[in-house]
Amino acid sequence: MSERGTVFILSAPSGSGKSTLVASLLQKVPNLVFSISFTTRQPRGEERHGREYFFVDESCFERMIADDQFIEYAKVFDHYYGTARAYLEQALAEGKDLILDIDTEGAAQVKSKLPESVSIFIMPPSYDALRARLENRKQDSAETIQKRLAWAGQKEIYRYRNYDFIVINDDLEQSFDNMRSIVVAQRCRRDRMTPRVHSIIQTFGGK
Repeated sequence: MSERGTVFILSAPSGSGKSTLVASLLQKVPNLVFSISFTTRQPRGEERHGREYFFVDESCFERMIADDQFIEYAKVFDHYYGTARAYLEQALAEGKDLILDIDTEGAAQVKSKLPESVSIFIMPPSYDALRARLENRKQDSAETIQKRLAWAGQKEIYRYRNYDFIVINDDLEQSFDNMRSIVVAQRCRRDRMTPRVHSIIQTFGGK
């Protein structure tokens, strides 16, 4: 029987480069699974239902809340986001490591329910850099960009204290290396390695 997987919680202000880093991790680090969240917002760009998110209407989302189907959920900029409890539990039981790309409020909910999870906060290098990234990706109106910057500056960046690890995304390659190191280090913890170590000990005639 495989050991139980680990939940890796990733949070960052919008525009910090989190999605790019997550995509690189999933592509280059084996045995990582992306937890697909539910949301009531509309798809952006080339996003597809069932790949980046499960896109549902508000009434469907609220029925799921009433049925206690989410391990965490939050309403951010007028849209709901949530992580399905069943998907998370199945992945962990199968020994898979799961990446949760969620906001700081959702991260706090998951951490309180799964204290053994590993949380990583991705910090932009500066206010000006974050503003430039939000403007350059051309996904939001000027009003929405200003809301995102205000939320980041007033709330999100100060919540870094609640996270186990901090990655300052100044250089994309270095940030990826830092995040991969966190995943690898977690996988080498004694409690994760114990089942394999016991099988090795048996080859020496031990128990």
